[in-house]
Amino acid sequence: MRAPIGDFDAVRPAPQALDLLVAPVADAVRGWSGPVPADELVHVDTEPEWADTATFVEHYGPELLDQSANCVVVAGKRGGGTTLAACVVLSRARVDVNGAVRRQLGARKASFAPMDTATGETGMEYGGITPIGLPGTWPLLVDAAVAGLPWVLVGSGSRRGKLIVPGKVFPELPNAVLIEGLGVE
Repeated sequence: MRAPIGDFDAVRPAPQALDLLVAPVADAVRGWSGPVPADELVHVDTEPEWADTATFVEHYGPELLDQSANCVVVAGKRGGGTTLAACVVLSRARVDVNGAVRRQLGARKASFAPMDTATGETGMEYGGITPIGLPGTWPLLVDAAVAGLPWVLVGSGSRRGKLIVPGKVFPELPNAVLIEGLGVE
C-alpha cells in the first residue's frame, strides 16, 4: 500500500495498525463511524525522534509541511473553572489562543495546557497528540484550512507513527467546531 501523500516505507490502514496506536486512538479506530470508512485512515510508521514538525519534514520531505496539521491541547479559564479543548491547525501556523480560542471557549484567559495535563488527560504522548480518540467531552476546534485539504498528516497518539486522514473527516469528529482563522501564520 502507498500513502496518499508522502513517501513512507511502512503504510497500513489504521484498523490494521491497532497494535501501534495508543489505547484511546485504537478504541476510536475500532469504533469508527466517521464520514469515510475506517480503512481510509492510514497509519505510517515513522521514527519517534523525528516526530516534531521541523525534523519530520527535514527527513520525510518539505512538501509535507503544507499537508500536515498539529493538534494541541489548550486550557480556557473563567472564574474558578477550566475547560480543556484541542485545536487542530496547519503545521506552518500557530494557534490563535488569545483570540479565536478564548472567544470560542468563552474564557477569560486561554493558554496551552501543561504537558502533564495534555498527556495525562488524553492518554497520548506529547508530540503525537491527535484529534482522533480525544476525551468525548472536549471541544475540538478545527481550522477551516485543515478541513479544506484532501489529505492531512497528523499525530497518531504516539511519537512513533502518523495518521493520514482525509481533511473532510475533521469537522465530523465528536464536538468539532470549524473556525476560520484558528491558525495564524
